[in-house]
Amino acid sequence: MTPEFVVTLGKGALEVTLVMMAVLLLPALVVGVVIGVLQAATQINEMTLSFIPKLLVTALVLVVGGPYLLEVLTDYTTQIFGMIPSLVH
Repeated sequence: MTPEFVVTLGKGALEVTLVMMAVLLLPALVVGVVIGVLQAATQINEMTLSFIPKLLVTALVLVVGGPYLLEVLTDYTTQIFGMIPSLVH
């Protein structure tokens, strides 16, 4: 196993992690900003007002995007397991 292979493997793992986290965190970020702007405009400082919508959006994205996330993870895992025979000399 060469150092280049290990770096490539780590890079792939980071890319998969970033894709999976972006799918979950970006919608929550957008909802948080929108709720923050509404709170600033109306001067309502209720903590649950920002937490509950973010939680609901994250749950909805997980239900809708779950199959895609599972496909990304299983494809990467299958790719890694497929490399095992070439690593054994």
